[in-house]
Amino acid sequence: MTEQISQQLGGVRGLIESGIPVGVFVLINVLWDDQLRWAIGAAVGCAVSIAVIRALRKQPIRHAINGLFGIALGAWLAWNSGDANEFYLPGILYGLGYGVALLGSVAFKHPLVGWGWSIIAGEGKANWRDDARLVSLFGWLTALWGTVFLLKNVVRLWMYLDGGMANVLGVFTILSGYPVTAALFLITFWAVRRRRPTELIQPAPATETTT
Repeated sequence: MTEQISQQLGGVRGLIESGIPVGVFVLINVLWDDQLRWAIGAAVGCAVSIAVIRALRKQPIRHAINGLFGIALGAWLAWNSGDANEFYLPGILYGLGYGVALLGSVAFKHPLVGWGWSIIAGEGKANWRDDARLVSLFGWLTALWGTVFLLKNVVRLWMYLDGGMANVLGVFTILSGYPVTAALFLITFWAVRRRRPTELIQPAPATETTT
C-alpha cells in the first residue's frame, strides 16, 4: 500500500508543487492591494496548470487534484465573501487536522513521519518498523512535526479570526510554509541518516554465496 501511495504522491516534488498555488495567491494579494480576484484566478490557474502538465507527462496527478480541490474551496470562500482571509481557512483547518493526526499517531505507536519516510524516501518500504530504535526516533520526530503544525496553525487561526490581518496572515503563511517545512525535513533526514545512513535510503546490495 505504501509503495502505491508513494507513486501517487509524486515524492518531494509533489509536495512542493502542492504549495505553489498558495504562494502565488499570497504574493499577488500582498503585493497588489484590491486585486483579490486576480490573486484567486492566478492561484486556481496555477493549480490547474500543474495538474495538466503532470497529466501530459503521464505522471501521477492525484495529489495535484487534491491540491486543486483545496485551492478551489478557498477561492470560492474568498470570492463569495470578498475577504482574502477566507482563502486561508481550508489550509488552516487542514493544518490543525494534520497536527492532531501526527500527535495521535505517536500515541498509537504508528508515527506518521515513519510512514511518510517510507513514502517519500523509502519507495514505500517499511523496513523501519522492524527496528525498535527507529520506531522510537520516528515517534519523537512525529511529535516535533505535530507540535509545529499545531502551533503555526493556531497562530494562523488567531490571525484569521481577527479579521483585519489578511496581508500579515499571507506573509506568515509563506514564512511558516516552505521554510519551516524544509527545516523539519532537514532535521528528519539528519536524524534518520545519523541512525541508519544507508539502509533506509536504498536496499542493500545482494550478496553472492559460494559453495
